[in-house]
Amino acid sequence: MVETMTKTQEISLDELWESASIGNQVFDPELLTDRPGLARRYLENAIAPGTPLATAVRLWMHGEIKLGKKWHPFKGEEVICWNRGMIWRAIAWMNGLPIWGADRIVDGVGEMKWKILGLFPVMQASGVDLTRSGVGRVQVESMWLPSILCNPDISWMELNASQVQANFTAFGEPAKLTLTVNGQDVPEQVKLDRWGNPEGEAFHYVDFGGIAEASKTFDGYTIPTELRAGWFFGSDRFESEGEFFHCTIDKAIYR
Repeated sequence: MVETMTKTQEISLDELWESASIGNQVFDPELLTDRPGLARRYLENAIAPGTPLATAVRLWMHGEIKLGKKWHPFKGEEVICWNRGMIWRAIAWMNGLPIWGADRIVDGVGEMKWKILGLFPVMQASGVDLTRSGVGRVQVESMWLPSILCNPDISWMELNASQVQANFTAFGEPAKLTLTVNGQDVPEQVKLDRWGNPEGEAFHYVDFGGIAEASKTFDGYTIPTELRAGWFFGSDRFESEGEFFHCTIDKAIYR
């Protein structure tokens, strides 16, 4: 993936949502007959028959984010538009002070900006590595937009009785997304190799993922709604140093 050298005009979360294309195809389980059994059962549980196959999701959430060694509460809103990218905007509180900001990867350009009181910068980053890491985040969050995982270009591989892997390319980056699905065909874990530098050194691929502790249905889509996520997923380092994000999805709409 190549990041454009000139920054694209910054669009708002609302503009990204409005730019999503609205398709006329609906979900038909018969379209999944060539998928492995576990992948087919997961998708049939995730999308009700006749549900319009969405290209975008808008999410409202709350939770905690780990900054340094401390957890801080946040409220956020996110749009994932599969043709263009993602914007997540939130407000977190640190020592009683609000920190406003957003993470984004739109049209091949990634960026993060966070300011105390919305005025004084506390974190700002951009560049090729940040963009590449942001793409990995969007790929993981395809679990909130399962209609995308119905795409015939996605290659599915059943790893064992409870794990299935979706192989695809999104935003110029290949992904091997592994879902762990329980006996009710609900995802309990999600994992992929994501570009990042959680140790604070050079960027490299690191196991990244999350544990889904609850699910709900919105507009015909059943998605994880309570998630613990972070780096070094699947190892002892996840809980001790990699886990940095807890969220509960309060509402989701699709288009």
